Amino acid sequence: MKETRTYPLRLPRSLKEAVVRLSREDRTSINQFVATAVAEKVSALQTAKYFADRKARADFKAFDRIMKRRGGKPARKGDEMPS
Repeated sequence: MKETRTYPLRLPRSLKEAVVRLSREDRTSINQFVATAVAEKVSALQTAKYFADRKARADFKAFDRIMKRRGGKPARKGDEMPS
């Protein structure tokens, strides 16, 4: 982290109490706990956007053609299509 900024954060009392308790259990500071929680949320949102973008570019007709083609090796045990 090259640069940090302070941000006054207002939390409902019950949420702050949970953060205090969980950060103690995690043996981290409240600041580190909140920063990690924010990083996890940002990562989840970016991942969801990545997959939405990939879905938008998908060629479902080509996928269906590939899935319907014949030949190749049979599925390995445990990889079969459900009946």
